[in-house]
Amino acid sequence: MCRRCSPWVGRRGLFACALAPAVLAAAPARAEPLVMPRLRLAPVPGGSPRVALTLDACSGAADLRVLGGLIRLGLPATIFVTGLWLRANPETVVLLRERSDLFELQNHGARHVPPVLGGARLYGIRVAGTIEAVRAEVAGGAEAMAAAGVPAPRWYRGATALYSPEALVAIRAMGFRVAGFSLNGDEGASLPAARVAARVAAARDGDVIIAHVNHPERASGLGVVQGAARLAERGVRFVHLTAGGVEESDAPRHA
Repeated sequence: MCRRCSPWVGRRGLFACALAPAVLAAAPARAEPLVMPRLRLAPVPGGSPRVALTLDACSGAADLRVLGGLIRLGLPATIFVTGLWLRANPETVVLLRERSDLFELQNHGARHVPPVLGGARLYGIRVAGTIEAVRAEVAGGAEAMAAAGVPAPRWYRGATALYSPEALVAIRAMGFRVAGFSLNGDEGASLPAARVAARVAAARDGDVIIAHVNHPERASGLGVVQGAARLAERGVRFVHLTAGGVEESDAPRHA
């Protein structure tokens, strides 16, 4: 989801991954509406409350505080990995493969390029620009996963979590489901741990939570684990995206 998961962005005062409404409003205007898909777990009548924790691994390092905390708690998560992150963290990839009972890996693209058409930049990142480049980014992510010995992905989440409508059509035509979310847990790993913990702990039945697992240098990761622990204490069940039905919708967003 993040822009490049880099530190502060100069005088703009925006974190690299933030997608809060205020950040969206501050982004350059575009002639076409972009889409931010929304995703929730389908309700299960009479069942325990469920959430899906999804973690983006955009580039850089692995936050072992998050992964270790989830292993300790026995809580599953779906991790969206880029080819960049896979190549930079081979030892962590081995750990994730060994704990496939907890972690399923899905496609975040080859190089974390936003699946957006046109020639502009989105949050400082040059977008794919063409349908051909979108396809290459998606296919390249899947190829990197195969090279790392990871099972073929079924879901894709693009960089910035924003899409051109035509790109969404092309991605789905490639056989991928597009992973939106319903609760932003860490605003691109930009929030302090206490705020992240409060956001995650406030998840309701059916929420798909997005957070990050590639910023061990920031405080947010601790909050992800703390919030997840609070949910588990309340009897909330954590599931993978592939575990059951979901409800999807494509909400236009101007960015």
